[in-house]
Amino acid sequence: MKKESTALLLRIFIGESDKFKGKNLYQYIVSYLRENHYSGVTVIRGITGYGKASKIRSSDLLDISSDLPVVIEIADTEEKIESLKKVFEETDMIGSSLITEEKIKIIRYGGK
Repeated sequence: MKKESTALLLRIFIGESDKFKGKNLYQYIVSYLRENHYSGVTVIRGITGYGKASKIRSSDLLDISSDLPVVIEIADTEEKIESLKKVFEETDMIGSSLITEEKIKIIRYGGK
């Protein structure tokens, strides 16, 4: 059985070494999302990239970096994503991180 719905996809671009309340930021966000019953989150670790400071971060063996680029993808309803963005504004959790947002179609297969 196939079921389709629409949702929002929020992407947060951070550095691997970014912290919040003494914890790696990506780990803190994943824990927060799970505790608050968000539908899904994936953390993707990049092999190279740069942000607004234009400092290249790479996984090159000659340049062992502990601050590789990380993308956190969160898929959920528009209401849940808007609520999360308010949390970000109120807590300064993500600092000056880049966020992108797009409407997506969710396609689920299976009986349940």
